[in-house]
Amino acid sequence: MPALTFPLSRIEGHARVVIDIEGDTVTSASFQCTEFRGFKHLVQGVPAEQMTVIVPRICGVCSTAHHIASVKALEDAFGIEPPPLACRLRELLLLGQLIQSQATSLFIFTMPDRLGTSSIFDPVQEKDQDERSQLASRALAVRRVGTHLITVAGGQFIHPVKAVVGGMTSGIEPDAAAALSHELAAQLPQACELFDLYIRKSLELSDRIGTWGDDAPAYYLSAVSDSLPNYDGDDIRLLGPDGSVSTFSARSHRDYLTYEQPDYSYSGRTSYRGEALRANSLARVNLTESMGTPLADGYLKRFRAAFGRPAHAILLFDLARGIELVYAIERAIQILATPLNEEDTDIPYTPRDGEGYGLVEAPRGPLIHHYVIKDGLVADAEFVIPTVHNIKSIERALMVAARRYITGKRIDMELEHAVGRVVRAFDPCIACATH
Repeated sequence: MPALTFPLSRIEGHARVVIDIEGDTVTSASFQCTEFRGFKHLVQGVPAEQMTVIVPRICGVCSTAHHIASVKALEDAFGIEPPPLACRLRELLLLGQLIQSQATSLFIFTMPDRLGTSSIFDPVQEKDQDERSQLASRALAVRRVGTHLITVAGGQFIHPVKAVVGGMTSGIEPDAAAALSHELAAQLPQACELFDLYIRKSLELSDRIGTWGDDAPAYYLSAVSDSLPNYDGDDIRLLGPDGSVSTFSARSHRDYLTYEQPDYSYSGRTSYRGEALRANSLARVNLTESMGTPLADGYLKRFRAAFGRPAHAILLFDLARGIELVYAIERAIQILATPLNEEDTDIPYTPRDGEGYGLVEAPRGPLIHHYVIKDGLVADAEFVIPTVHNIKSIERALMVAARRYITGKRIDMELEHAVGRVVRAFDPCIACATH
């Protein structure tokens, strides 16, 4: 049986796609995560209260989400609830991560697919001078404001430290909040202009290839509320193809999700009653009634007018990321306009043995940390990573692409580009998924 192997670039971590062909028929398409991390085993026996600074090392991109999920898992185990100001500060942290992550995915990872190049940092040809000459610097400036937000709210950008069991170590002084708000406001028009360009180029791409990708219905998974999304989630919501919505807690996730471990990949995958799941940006846009901020709601209205609700085609994940990028900037400005240093940011607590679950909505979907604590040490740890919810859908979409470009007579070399577009649409994080 011949097989086509495609190494992948412009994703977080290391993976490849293998497509098997028998005669004239594509028989399988597998998404293979080729690295192993082992954090589940490394943290066993660690003092539980040290987890909040250890688990961000799972990933340099998703470190903020792991930091807060860990804190929430310990708070659940210890039976404590942080004060309101701490929750607002944590929301800011997650918004900062959303800005830097969505800007990276849109403009560094997937914009080259729209421009027909391997990188936005490639030398600019004369015919593209007006459109592309400032693209890289503008994209990095938008991304940078997200990193600044994480630094101010979290103490440092890579592996933040200010979220602690019981709250946050400190608030944000008015001068720092005002300066950060000014920086965000200055980048908001840039983000909108870059997203408008992205939309135009995506429309041109879909016209050229004749598709937006796999558009079969799926189940969508998210931990954000239905309006004014808060990424510091409390419950997981599941949208079915018939429009029905189920809600469940992180603690009961195994009552709804089925886990399996393929023998060809270090990443597991989940399903709902055997059906494909989708998490990430498109899931959140499909589940929310509104974004709750003016510019993002304007983009959402245009999106739904063009593609309906729920929208299914996979390249729409990328457009949903743009809506969220605009939302995150707008929402951060709103929070920074409120007092962030006039209330208690943490409460005292007493550690205890037990079991805890921590849930946040990471850029790639619902993230769950689950710890079992005995004698003050981590006896067991489970990390339910957003990327695993998308693996089955990634492979289904790869089959759609393979069957489009592989026929009995030939293999259309557009397949190589299509494979990359499919995987990057889901923006997988392999470093997290192979913990």
